[in-house]
Amino acid sequence: MTGFRRLATLLLVVLALVTGVTACATRPHSEAPVPADDPASAFPVKVGLPGQPPVTVPQQPKRIVSLSPTATETLYAIGAGDQVIAVDQYSNFPPEAPRTDLSGFSADAAAVGARTPDLVIAPDNATQLAEGLKVVNVPTLLTPSAATLEDAYRQIEVLGQATGHTRQARELVGRMRSEIDRIVRDTPRPPQPLSYYHEVSPDFYSATSQSFVGNVYDLFGLVNIADPAGGKFPQLSQEHILQANPNLIFVADTKCCQVTAAAVAARPGWGTLDAVRRNHVVELDDDIAGRWGPRVVELVRAISAEVTRTQQG
Repeated sequence: MTGFRRLATLLLVVLALVTGVTACATRPHSEAPVPADDPASAFPVKVGLPGQPPVTVPQQPKRIVSLSPTATETLYAIGAGDQVIAVDQYSNFPPEAPRTDLSGFSADAAAVGARTPDLVIAPDNATQLAEGLKVVNVPTLLTPSAATLEDAYRQIEVLGQATGHTRQARELVGRMRSEIDRIVRDTPRPPQPLSYYHEVSPDFYSATSQSFVGNVYDLFGLVNIADPAGGKFPQLSQEHILQANPNLIFVADTKCCQVTAAAVAARPGWGTLDAVRRNHVVELDDDIAGRWGPRVVELVRAISAEVTRTQQG
């Protein structure tokens, strides 16, 4: 009787094992491992930015031409660099971007079309180019200058959608938001708001709070001495700058025009300015200060560092 019971128990165990294996083999397909993301499955997709006509991208682009330095930086930051076959002459970052003699300001449809692109990204003033490429069924996404950080974030996300990198673009925006918020939060606020002068060129063109870069300075509660002039990029008089006597000076013409803190101090009358006397003239990278792509975080960090330094004596 004991032997029979042992045999019965063994048979039940074997039956359970067989049933389990069979169940695993016949498990519904819905319980199978989820496959990796398939960017191509998101296409066709219609994308567009505020104030611009929407564009339909029929399939994930493999031959992208970027005529916008900001867009070029963004494409590489979201993982679309391998899809870029040509960029304009001003797209100098990242270094591996395939620069050409094309220009977002003057390129015609024939010159761009000769590259056989399946997506072209260009500044919003390239409407004639877009019309020309439309004739040969090449979608052209026009990208206006961002006025705010939110505009910049939106543009990154749209470029992600247009190239099959939606998830990467959203993750990049999330990191940018988080880092900028942290930098601004950790920057000490001075007892009185600091005034500043942002120089775009040595002939005293500046940027007001209505511009994208001015919007970034606003994060720190700084007072822009160019604002009374109106517009986005007014030309100030030297007299106005000297009379305003800014606490901080940021020169964003270091690469184009070799302007340095020493050169600013050597200008007639500028040695009396608070920013010069207290060594608060900051040399910025022209490209970082003039674009609204992923490297805007570096601009925020540079401004924060100088504002913090004013509180340290």
